[in-house]
Amino acid sequence: MLTKAQTISVMTAAILLFSIFTAFPAVRIVAALPDLGSIAAYIGGDKVEVSSIAKANSNPHSVEVFPSYMAKVSRAALYLKCGLGLDQWSDAIIDGSRNGKIVVVDCSNNVPVLEKPMHVDASMGDVHPFGNPHYWLDPRNGIIAAQNIVEALKKADPSNSALYESNLGRFKAECESRYGGWKEKMKPFAGGKLISYHSSWVYFAAAFDCAIIEHVEPFPGIPPTGNHLARLVEIIKKERVPLILQEPYFPDDAPRFLNRQTGIKVFKVAPSCADVKPGSYLDHFDDIVNQLITAQGGK
Repeated sequence: MLTKAQTISVMTAAILLFSIFTAFPAVRIVAALPDLGSIAAYIGGDKVEVSSIAKANSNPHSVEVFPSYMAKVSRAALYLKCGLGLDQWSDAIIDGSRNGKIVVVDCSNNVPVLEKPMHVDASMGDVHPFGNPHYWLDPRNGIIAAQNIVEALKKADPSNSALYESNLGRFKAECESRYGGWKEKMKPFAGGKLISYHSSWVYFAAAFDCAIIEHVEPFPGIPPTGNHLARLVEIIKKERVPLILQEPYFPDDAPRFLNRQTGIKVFKVAPSCADVKPGSYLDHFDDIVNQLITAQGGK
């Protein structure tokens, strides 16, 4: 027979255990990219636990696969793939996790794909046969990715479907509102021409009415040659291109050379947000837009 004090102690312990288990997120999600993870965190709120594999400053084309990633995915209910051939390394992580119950969500579904080649051969470098995979850099595509995530969450956790739909509505409204503000700020770039190191920024340029007319890489994944750099010097001078968008994981030599030869400014910026917090995806556009305006000499 337990004493009254022992009974209270047991009940207290039971309540604490119950609160711990009920407070634990219902759905574990692993995202290939922090951008997709941030969107999932916004949609899921306190009903999800989200982590990502790639980091903001890592090249999303070539992520090294570690056993710790497989262990993380082995406990997950959903895996968010970028798709369009970008994160083929995700397949090795998913297979190695031996998680037969995980649901893989291709977040590129229904995205209007840009730069889909008519044919692909070895001379074209690392061209993606399904089209340019950097779609998350158009915030309108972030909404499409969110819709894909919501459908998967509703199947994984039907009891919270209404919450996920409500949060999707909030995300869409906030994204559209902030997109209007970003477009207003980006008016100095409208109709303008830019160069990027890799073909990461095509969707961003399309979203804000400017154009990437050339890349520092002659073909995706191929380092620039002397002849290619000489051609870029001519293009920059002729077209009066003001900026190079450079991803932080590519070498500085070629952009610095172009800067010395033409005076073009080099704007180094990560294509992905810093973490999977609910607001990070949208805040990253704030950072990019504000830094671009500053780099261009605006306020």
